Amino acid sequence: MAQVQEHENRLLLIEKVLLLKSLSLFEETPETVLAEVAEILEEVEFEKNQNIFKEGEVGQCMYIIFKGEVRIHKNEHTLAISKENDFFGEMSLLDTETRSASATTQTEALLLKLDQEPFYEIMESRIEVAKGIIKTLCRRLRAQNIKSTEQGKN
Repeated sequence: MAQVQEHENRLLLIEKVLLLKSLSLFEETPETVLAEVAEILEEVEFEKNQNIFKEGEVGQCMYIIFKGEVRIHKNEHTLAISKENDFFGEMSLLDTETRSASATTQTEALLLKLDQEPFYEIMESRIEVAKGIIKTLCRRLRAQNIKSTEQGKN
């Protein structure tokens, strides 16, 4: 009985593919490639106010929010609140540097964890996945530059 219930709680591959397709990170990636990415996603459940990772920890994965809300913060300063169909920690897919901020759940959450090594294997054969990551990082860097410039004017 427990196995059946466990299976019912798992997301279907198509649900994962649709979630990936909705992300800016993978918007130009064909569904066949997204199915490969979906197969390496690990479902992780978190309670409310649970720490996902801390600033300064070495990161080797990113997370996609299927359900719930996650607060990205430095100490008590909130940098962002990420919600369903959003992702965070993507810089750790490209390097193994320390995390630049902490992530804590605001609500109960179901996250999809994407680990670096299997993702590298997909990127090696699928250039569109690498392009999506690069575009996303550039967009976020530009937005941060604009924010920094505006703060400097005040």
